[in-house]
Amino acid sequence: MLEAALPPAAAESLLRNGPLADRRAGRSRGRPVGLSWLDTAEGALAGEGLALEQGRRGPRRLIRVLPQAGSTWLPGTPPPTLDEIGPAALPAEAGDGAVMPVAGFAGTLTRLVLRGGVEAALLKGRLRSVAEERPAARLTLTGEPSAVLETMAALAETVPLLPARAALAEEGRALARGEALRPRRLGAPVLDPSLDVETALCLALGHLTEVLLWHAPGAHAGTSPEGVHQMRVAMRRLRSLLRVFRPACDGPSLRRFDAGLREMAKVLGPARDWDVWLGGLGAEIAEALPEDARIAALLRAARHKRESAYAALRPVLEGPELRRLAWSAVALATHRPWREESGDGQADRRTQPLGEFGAKVLDRRWKRLTLPGRQIADLPDPEFHALRIEGKRMRYAAELFAPLWSRKRAKRFLGCLAEVQDAFGLANDASVARDLMAGLTAKGGGNLQWAAGVAEGWTLAKARRARSKAAAAWKDLLDEGIFWNQS
Repeated sequence: MLEAALPPAAAESLLRNGPLADRRAGRSRGRPVGLSWLDTAEGALAGEGLALEQGRRGPRRLIRVLPQAGSTWLPGTPPPTLDEIGPAALPAEAGDGAVMPVAGFAGTLTRLVLRGGVEAALLKGRLRSVAEERPAARLTLTGEPSAVLETMAALAETVPLLPARAALAEEGRALARGEALRPRRLGAPVLDPSLDVETALCLALGHLTEVLLWHAPGAHAGTSPEGVHQMRVAMRRLRSLLRVFRPACDGPSLRRFDAGLREMAKVLGPARDWDVWLGGLGAEIAEALPEDARIAALLRAARHKRESAYAALRPVLEGPELRRLAWSAVALATHRPWREESGDGQADRRTQPLGEFGAKVLDRRWKRLTLPGRQIADLPDPEFHALRIEGKRMRYAAELFAPLWSRKRAKRFLGCLAEVQDAFGLANDASVARDLMAGLTAKGGGNLQWAAGVAEGWTLAKARRARSKAAAAWKDLLDEGIFWNQS
């Protein structure tokens, strides 16, 4: 079973003239639906990531709206039901508090059978609390798993269907409390040492896909740099994940997914570059020369470039590209196509203990990272840049496997590596800034070119100082040593 969220406006037309109308194999049946979600006055159930759901008929259901640590919950799947509860009974998590309605949903549920035996259920209506209401819609597909995935992917080419960022119950809670939605997943996945390699890949893939989707609305809005930044971090972690697990899980499906991530990153890149420049070097120069009209003109031109980059990004986030990535990730984690696509030699690696596999990965990355030795301050620019890339790869891999060993040692190692990466990043800003300024002044006048020259000189000076800082952080990293294979 797969569940997708869609804009209520799209749900209105989906049955009349949308793709569902073309795939119908039987008559649709619609009926009114009413749901309410109950909790204590203090929100005891919500605090445990739970919701008590009551329909018009039948028992109450205790559902989980936020996954627990180590959960196998994958994106695109409905919230799991933990228990069915009689009318007078209360879940233990409610304590001694009486439960009361917090929010509700009223609408219609339309069922129809699509080609291939897939059953679609379209839920559309309005979420309601005491003071507010707003429209909401969900599409659920059930049937043979391959047919369900194929149908959802086909529909998503033309309909804005994405794995839901939150359960309807969580949306109702947020509406009633006047609070923001709570994310299901954030940051890097936390892998359990008991997992085998293949299971770890699937869980991390699902985790990072949810993180990616969580930050997509913020990236689309563009009101702060955080949305694009966190989407890029999630995609880098995803791409690193695929490379890390490639010795055990590989094949055309994973490679196509990686290519899709790469193309999405290219669209996010310009917006992120301008965010970084305006929030960093641009802000510093503006503070140092607040009265200079030429610097002010440079900043206006840079802000215009940022707006253009976001304008180019929004259609991609609204279009099928992001939806393809999301449902591809669901298909990969659910069906594990690499079993048929890869060679027989990978089968043993897939069932290998995760710690054993992770140690080998980290050993290889550490060896590549430390090839330049202890002295890196005077490395030529191309080698310095290559070392920065290796450091980034090392950091994502170490971050992924850190929970398998000593938390204290891993934290120190990652702290040292983060300092190295920050210093490398400052040095890399000079190269990025040169490209940005060149594009900014290609058709500009002398005043704009003068201001761009000031900005480039400022950047180069910072980059030289960053070299010394990177060398000191590098020494600390080598002195700290590795955290894996340590007792």
